[in-house]
Amino acid sequence: MSASLPFGAMAEVVVVPADRCTVIPDAMPFDQAAAFQVTYGTVYYALVGRGGLQQGETLLVLGAGGGIGLAAVELGKALGARVVAAASSQDKLDVALAMGADAGVVYPGSLAGAADSKAFTEAIRSACGGDGPDVVIDPIGGAYAEPAFRSVAWQARYLVVGFAAGIPSIPLNLVLLKGAQIIGVFWGAYMARSPHRGAEDMKALLDLFAEGRVNPLVSEYYSLERGGEAIARLASRSVHGKIVVEVVSSDHRMTD
Repeated sequence: MSASLPFGAMAEVVVVPADRCTVIPDAMPFDQAAAFQVTYGTVYYALVGRGGLQQGETLLVLGAGGGIGLAAVELGKALGARVVAAASSQDKLDVALAMGADAGVVYPGSLAGAADSKAFTEAIRSACGGDGPDVVIDPIGGAYAEPAFRSVAWQARYLVVGFAAGIPSIPLNLVLLKGAQIIGVFWGAYMARSPHRGAEDMKALLDLFAEGRVNPLVSEYYSLERGGEAIARLASRSVHGKIVVEVVSSDHRMTD
């Protein structure tokens, strides 16, 4: 059994509403289950429920080395898209490429000015084949959002998932000129408002796992006592894939 909690999961015992629980297949290890429900649920809702990603379209994944990013790479490929990964270092990009991305871009740790921003836009367009991405999934925000949006194709969908680099500002005239959409992705609210649809999403995701088309990457493990260190590692934005906090009680061995 896997469950998603908005807070309070780092404990030996928790009480969880039934609609936040999912029966996992016997073949799914508990560490991958801990890395699966929220991350892949969010990305599936983004790409399918909000972005309407179609087979043959080009998907740009920002922050492609992290948990959301790698899930987007895998799910984008499973849905038949051409996936372009953008990451902040070559080693993160290498992981994304190994997990199925078709092409990639390494962006700098900061965009110092207009020249850097324009170079990032052009690098995306080049990696996408010239027309730019049809769909962008963005868990990063900050200074990267506007140049990424400038790269998009006509009538693209820009999916806002998070703000790891800060909350961006995108000029609305760009939205008009691109005929594009900026779409918010709030998986927690979606699950609260539409639990039955969320359960259908999870069934589809578990089917993809059973078929071997998605395989969550867990790169680091921490004990419950070191949970603060795990959070600090996530905040550093240097993690590949997901971190798992292992909770060991007198009766059970669990992961968060």
